[in-house]
Amino acid sequence: MRFNDGFWLLKSGVKPYHALQIVHGVQDGDGFNLQVSTKPIRHRGDTLAGPVLSIRVHSPTEGVIGVKIEHFRTTDPTPDIALFPDDPPVPSASLSRTENSFTVTSGGVTAEVTQNPYTITFKSPTRTLTAAGYKHQAIYDVPYKWTLRSASNNSCLTTDLSSNPHQGSAPEFVRYVHSELNISPGELVYGLGEQFGPFVKNGQSVSIWNQDGGTSSEQAYKCVPFYITNRNYGVFVNHPGEVEFEVGSEKVSRVGVSVAGSALEYFIIYGPSPLEVSTLEHSRLLPAWTFGLWLSTSFLTSYDEKTVSGFLQGMTDRKCPVRVFHLDCFWMKQYEWCSFTFDPDNFPDPKAYLSEIKQKYGVKICVWINPYISQLSPIFQEAVKGGYLIKRKDGTPWQWDLWQPGLGVVDVTNPAARRWYEEKLNALVDLGVDTFKTDFGERIPHANVVFHDGSDPLRVHNTYSVIYNEMVFGLLERRFGKAEAVVFARSATAGGQRFPVHWGGDCESTFEAMAETLRGGLSLTSSGFAFASHDIGGFEGHPPPEIYHRWVAYGLFSSHSRLHGSMSYRVPWQYGEDAATYMARFLDAKHRLMPYLYNLSIQGHKKGHPVQRAMLIDFLDDRTVHHLDRQYMLGPSLLVAPVFVPVGEESEYYLPAGRWTAFFDSSRMQVGPAWIKEVVPIDQLPVWVRQGTVLALGPTGIGRPDYDFANAIDVHVYELGEGQIVQTEVPSGKGADIAGVVETKLQGNEVIVKVASGEVGLASVTYFIGGQVHKVDVGNDQKEISLRV
Repeated sequence: MRFNDGFWLLKSGVKPYHALQIVHGVQDGDGFNLQVSTKPIRHRGDTLAGPVLSIRVHSPTEGVIGVKIEHFRTTDPTPDIALFPDDPPVPSASLSRTENSFTVTSGGVTAEVTQNPYTITFKSPTRTLTAAGYKHQAIYDVPYKWTLRSASNNSCLTTDLSSNPHQGSAPEFVRYVHSELNISPGELVYGLGEQFGPFVKNGQSVSIWNQDGGTSSEQAYKCVPFYITNRNYGVFVNHPGEVEFEVGSEKVSRVGVSVAGSALEYFIIYGPSPLEVSTLEHSRLLPAWTFGLWLSTSFLTSYDEKTVSGFLQGMTDRKCPVRVFHLDCFWMKQYEWCSFTFDPDNFPDPKAYLSEIKQKYGVKICVWINPYISQLSPIFQEAVKGGYLIKRKDGTPWQWDLWQPGLGVVDVTNPAARRWYEEKLNALVDLGVDTFKTDFGERIPHANVVFHDGSDPLRVHNTYSVIYNEMVFGLLERRFGKAEAVVFARSATAGGQRFPVHWGGDCESTFEAMAETLRGGLSLTSSGFAFASHDIGGFEGHPPPEIYHRWVAYGLFSSHSRLHGSMSYRVPWQYGEDAATYMARFLDAKHRLMPYLYNLSIQGHKKGHPVQRAMLIDFLDDRTVHHLDRQYMLGPSLLVAPVFVPVGEESEYYLPAGRWTAFFDSSRMQVGPAWIKEVVPIDQLPVWVRQGTVLALGPTGIGRPDYDFANAIDVHVYELGEGQIVQTEVPSGKGADIAGVVETKLQGNEVIVKVASGEVGLASVTYFIGGQVHKVDVGNDQKEISLRV
């Protein structure tokens, strides 16, 4: 929200109450409770009027400083964001106080609070991170009519999704709580969820308010009130509703954060590297099969039994084995979404048919669902009678006609509604369904509606997506066990990363949209999410073959890979038989990389580390990478540079310092830092391996992502330094278990590889140096081998 007219003046009608002076402060547990006046206090008479803000500065866990600003202190509204849903906090606050200041230190970050004037400065051991200076925190009263003309046109206060003509009287003013943090010279801001605009957020206004807006606008499906900066800290705003960020867009050297209401809380998160800072919560561990190829029927196409079988057979014949087959919306009858019933015209015996294709093609089955119930669905009246839908204030179900006729929305705050919904999904699991594409969850009404548990509709709007996906994910965990559940979700907010995977929503079939999905994914994984996926080939439109080829390569070097479209199929032979040849090569590479990829998944589960991530996460000291958004790291060792230009044009990407070996052509070696300009053949993808990497690879032609990762591995060693020792964990592929550790060392002119612990079978060792390749095959029972180079 923008309150100012330029830098000096306020907009007409805006009334500010700035936090100016601490008038009282007491130590309480892990922090200080401060009373901060909004006018200068010179004598007792000055205490008789005007707001006094209650501000708490504290440390809930190690390396985190929280600031909570409250005006009217009332019962906390619901729902809340679960701050420590899986792991308990680790308090480690050190508090001190002088006559004119208060200090809170925890895990390398310190907050220094001055009394008069009231300011907060956040410091690491080596420098100032950021600060809330004089008059940087305030409450503002904004005329309600003025909000209708504000720069924040997406404000939830001005967007009525209820279609209810009886709005009632509008308030005279809207109260905002506002805080600003300095942006230092050269400081860049990233994150705020899956944002499709410029990767660097400086200069942008971003509203944390989930909307179904595609990938080509300022709207986003997965808005997260968290950002990181290249100064090695992050800021998480603990508010589940709309949070408005002005990232150097109102005041060019500040990030402004505002929420409508009486309280605002944010946390400064510090870590020794961006990898630690970018992790909010940990992902659930995914089954290995999810990393294989997902093939969809597409949306508005035909997908009866004959079509589905033809797709699966065609993919098998072309050595592009599908691991998950997805049936999109029309597995149910039109106008009846969701009925949770297979269309009998296309699937007369769904249980038998699903069993047949699962056995014949070795696939898992995914079906599309959403939390909306059409009034033409045979279960609509059941939902109405049970009180399972979101209601208007008059007690009638909230309905509208966008998407499905007279649809209602399941009230996920109602335990009975969740049980009812889960019963429908349970019946599908009984038929042979393995997972669900949990679509939508963004178009949740917030005006003139009530929720079962009394939650504030403005706070439910974003949070709905987390409750919805948690409900479905939890059902699958109960049915299949831990580390065997997955959803393919579109909407999310803070906390949603616990229930993966998420894909990037509806994009066009263009190079520009391909770049949008990459920016969105990098923003998402900079916001605490471990995984990111997208519709290979684009959703809207029919991609030309060259775009399809390029997108397949990019998609198969993403954490999760799904072929999906709207009105056209995404099977490769639709784009020429060469497309299948290219796809088979990249798919086999991904299968071989599974010991590496699945270990990254385990790190996402244990530590919250993102699998595919922006270059600055791993190369913070290289200022060149801070703006890069057309390439990324797949884990710490693989640099991927998708191609976004037509055939024959030069592609350009950057290699940071060090020696890099081309993954697909080991005769290519490049010393960085260097910009590479090259015409990339249509069947190629620039993938480079970082110096000092040791990759454990599975066998060529394995044909699936889930296999025994510790059996007959090929160890690829890249450019070790003299005396360097690298320990590589090899996962079993079953849960978070590590089958063993392979230790690699360069000693003189010998590379020594041995199984340091556990049970790992070695098939070969290959050493890459300066474009040369040295390889030796070993027996599967051999535990140590030396290779002369």
